Amino acid sequence: MIQFILLVSRQGKLRLARFYADYSLKERQRRIREVTAMVMARKPRACNFVEFKDSKICYKRYASLFFIAGVDETENELMVLETLHRYVEALDRYFENVCELDLIFGFHKAQYVLDEFVLKGELQEPSGKAILQALLQADQIEAEEAEERRLF
Repeated sequence: MIQFILLVSRQGKLRLARFYADYSLKERQRRIREVTAMVMARKPRACNFVEFKDSKICYKRYASLFFIAGVDETENELMVLETLHRYVEALDRYFENVCELDLIFGFHKAQYVLDEFVLKGELQEPSGKAILQALLQADQIEAEEAEERRLF
């Protein structure tokens, strides 16, 4: 099970956080702080897996962002990295060459994309094409509703 997913900039700024395990607010903040510091202190050529307390941290850096997932000890690390990679690919297709600013100003859409991939800490849909199609349909429905509101 995926316990949490974090998107952190190279400067250590949290851009997106989604927790699937039941943590108190203080525990969430402490985990974010500790995991971010640990991942950012690692060398670029170091392994992308780290043992952390009762879980494992899997992370990958894309451009100026770290995509970090905290998972159970029994979870397959390569599958988690593949899930993170597919999430990045979906963001890239959806935002048409995603950048950090897209995640800052469109964080609700970035969370929506993540929710299409992961549900309750488990991979819901592995197909990037199916997720992109669902997102485009949702955008079309939203645009139609906005047009109806504008007419009335």
